[in-house]
Amino acid sequence: MNSFSKTALLLLLSISSFSAAHARQWTLRECIDYALQNNITLQKSRVAKLSAQEDIMQSQAALLPSLSASTSHNVSYQPWPESGRASVQNGYVQQSIDKVYYNGSYGVSSNWTVWNGNRNRNTIKLNEMAAQQAEIDSATTASNIQEQIAQLYVQILFSSEAINVHRQSLETSRKNEQRGQAFVEVGKMSRADLAQLTAQRAQDEYNIVESESNLSNYKRQLKQLLQIIDDEEFDVVVPTTTDEMALQLIPALQEVYGAALEQRPEIRNAKLGIETSELNIKMAKAQRLPTVGVSASAITNTTSMSSNAWGSQLKNNFNLGAGFNVSIPILDNRTTKTAVNKARLQKENYELDLRDKQTALYSTIENYWLQAVTNQEKFKAAKVATQSAQTSYDMLSGKFEQKLINIVELMQGRDALLQAQQNELQSKYLTILNIDMLRFYETGELR
Repeated sequence: MNSFSKTALLLLLSISSFSAAHARQWTLRECIDYALQNNITLQKSRVAKLSAQEDIMQSQAALLPSLSASTSHNVSYQPWPESGRASVQNGYVQQSIDKVYYNGSYGVSSNWTVWNGNRNRNTIKLNEMAAQQAEIDSATTASNIQEQIAQLYVQILFSSEAINVHRQSLETSRKNEQRGQAFVEVGKMSRADLAQLTAQRAQDEYNIVESESNLSNYKRQLKQLLQIIDDEEFDVVVPTTTDEMALQLIPALQEVYGAALEQRPEIRNAKLGIETSELNIKMAKAQRLPTVGVSASAITNTTSMSSNAWGSQLKNNFNLGAGFNVSIPILDNRTTKTAVNKARLQKENYELDLRDKQTALYSTIENYWLQAVTNQEKFKAAKVATQSAQTSYDMLSGKFEQKLINIVELMQGRDALLQAQQNELQSKYLTILNIDMLRFYETGELR
């Protein structure tokens, strides 16, 4: 390799190292805040909420009278009129027969539904509830996204720690391989035993590659939740996790469930569905009641058959009118009864939906609670096991250097230590995750 190639390679490595060192590191709070602003599913929920607000304004406007203006203009052509006698066209006596004549009309009308069994006002309430449901749907989506982000975030932290453990194991394997090579050179170890040490070192390298692949996959999933599509380096802040975080007091199951029933959006949405169905029952029953409306109009017209000026015609032909109408349903082919029954069935369905969501919520919280309790106990046992495995491996390493044990015993001790470290690490992060999830369901916030 010439000097130019070496310089270029060093420059490329320096740039890569600089980029990795200066990659943005995301905290859990930053991930959540970014997702709440940019996640497409959440943005669609906000659009649905705005659409529901438009429905509210439309139903409120329906309480007011309507007002419309109209005008029409017609030109008529009569090619063969009867001559020598007067004719009447549109209420005007035409003395001289014109083959072409013009008529114009101008009017303003208004209609107002005075009462329709309160269906119009209940429609407003129904649309207001629909807006609340859209808002709660958005909150439900946000809650689910936060939960997914927290789980992926912890998986990233665990995978990062797992890589460190595998790297430490690789370093130990390399040292063992180097000692084995030295033993082979002096005739104290067979090449078959050295091959086992080499295989162990290769397995550790494989484990690192696999762990790094898992870490990259978790980061990819997190980027997808955040709607990040650029190719910039993505990394997370690794917070300080202490043993005390995994050994903290686990929230009581019933306390978490009771608090979740009050604040979880899916439960509030189901309860709101019941209220909506009650309004639908009232609106269906109102179809049996009369509908009262009033109307008013102002109309005038002009024609070319009159000798009066256009302004005079507008004035002379001006008419005002007003009236009211009452519609009383008598027989509606069972339409109202069917609507009432279906509204009642809808209410029953919402009540079942609420019970189903309550059961699912309890099951979710119970699972987090059981996982927290189980993994906390595992963590306590794993800490003791790791300390014991580390002591045992240190003793085996000393004996191996003195050729008091064979390669199989050394590798067994090393495998036991690696497994104990993995168990401790996994149970620690799972305990922290499940306790945080319990706090999230209890308070609605992630730390």
